[in-house]
Amino acid sequence: MEAKKCPKCQHENVVKSGVVKGRQRYNCKGCNYFFTVFKDGKKIDPYYVVKALQLYIEGVSLREIERLIGVSHVSVLNWVRKYKIQAPENTEYRPTYQVLKHAEMIAFLSDREKIKDSGMIITELGDKYMLIKWEKFKK
Repeated sequence: MEAKKCPKCQHENVVKSGVVKGRQRYNCKGCNYFFTVFKDGKKIDPYYVVKALQLYIEGVSLREIERLIGVSHVSVLNWVRKYKIQAPENTEYRPTYQVLKHAEMIAFLSDREKIKDSGMIITELGDKYMLIKWEKFKK
């Protein structure tokens, strides 16, 4: 049988402490925390955390990140706050992005007119690639 651990402090000295709404209640002897279930919580691969934060720094909105990566915009906002990430303030431009398959990316990059006078970042996104592009400022 697997040892039961406290979800708060990971202490293994946990005892039963009654029943609440039909569920077994437990008490951690290490931190005196009461809980009803042994739950690890939903783990998100650090790869997606890094990608979400990269996209945020590049100016992609939280809702757009949610649609692209499939992670809640609230989670992304929590990561931004947790890691104290600040996106650069720039109101004069907004980057555009495209999600491309490998062949589409090669075709895009081979067209010199599409990439002329612009900056871009290409990042892996699972089996596809995201291309974030900025137009250079005209003087």
